[in-house]
Amino acid sequence: MARSRLTPERETELYEAVLDLLREVGYDALTMDAVATRTKSSKATLYRQWGNKPELVARALRHNKPVHFADIDTGSLRGDFYALVERTDDCQMEKDSALMRGLAQAIHGNPDLHKALRELLIEPEMTGLNGLLQRAVDRGELAADTPAMRYLPHMVVGAFVAQQLIEDRSPDRAFLADYIDAVVLPALGV
Repeated sequence: MARSRLTPERETELYEAVLDLLREVGYDALTMDAVATRTKSSKATLYRQWGNKPELVARALRHNKPVHFADIDTGSLRGDFYALVERTDDCQMEKDSALMRGLAQAIHGNPDLHKALRELLIEPEMTGLNGLLQRAVDRGELAADTPAMRYLPHMVVGAFVAQQLIEDRSPDRAFLADYIDAVVLPALGV
């Protein structure tokens, strides 16, 4: 990626426009032309800054993520999970959930999008989650060889997918708090 000459405010504005367009038209119909028009930018600027549509979308999603695992250390694993839930807005979670479902479908036909999402969104989250779990191991709350640790991302993603699929509603903070206590912590042996 080229070195940014955009102000942080302008970058945020661009990312918000990308996410709005994604919600409106979906990934396949999103074009750099549409982003340029919406943001009153040149297409050349967009390509110079982000290289391609998959990278722009992945960076917009990463920028939009207000909560990071590394920012949370309450002193207990349950407290850390609850802090993550509490820092999430129900309305934003609903919008993001729908967006991620659409992108999950789009990655099947777009390996560049899949790669960009893995590198810029998923891998940093996995690193943060592993740090959160390691702190729990270091505190003695969690055994280092707990088999369910490797499946924690699957459990969390599953909660988002299953809630919509089974109950026809997006997950919210109350659902996630219950899910942590009923599924995640017991699976981890906490």
